[in-house]
Amino acid sequence: MRPSSVLRALAIAGGLSTIVATLSAGQATAREVVPFKGYSPGTVVVNTPQRRLYYVLGDGRAVRYPVGVGKPGKQWGGNAYIDGKHIRPAWSPPAVVRRDSPSLPSVIAGGASNNPMGAAALTLSGGEYAIHGTNRPASIGGFVSYGCIRMHNHDIVDLYGRVSVGTPVVVVR
Repeated sequence: MRPSSVLRALAIAGGLSTIVATLSAGQATAREVVPFKGYSPGTVVVNTPQRRLYYVLGDGRAVRYPVGVGKPGKQWGGNAYIDGKHIRPAWSPPAVVRRDSPSLPSVIAGGASNNPMGAAALTLSGGEYAIHGTNRPASIGGFVSYGCIRMHNHDIVDLYGRVSVGTPVVVVR
């Protein structure tokens, strides 16, 4: 679905404002603006060893978010771009996840408490990975995923509002 279609649908349902209000109410945030150089404004940089994601603002600054990253053997690096933006997406476990957890259903509905995608997802070019929220906030800061980048739900909602389809993403190992 195109971002404009998603936003139109959300405006009708009040979805994004509801998510933002719900996730922002009474929650402290770990994101902060920090010095950061070397990338163009508007770029998303994931530093795997630091378990941090940076959204480059320019003027030598970036917004830094804590993230969960790939488990050993499931990490990756390189360049991609955001090719989709989704609010409360449904999730179909990839084959590798189903091999490790065969009891998982073939699809988990968006918004379900057992859906690991959380409040929003930014899919990445190449089709394998996403930057997304989580239903396991304690996993943030760890080496925990099959290659996706996990964020606190309030942080993915914040990042979702800052980026667009086509935003460059650099994953550093």
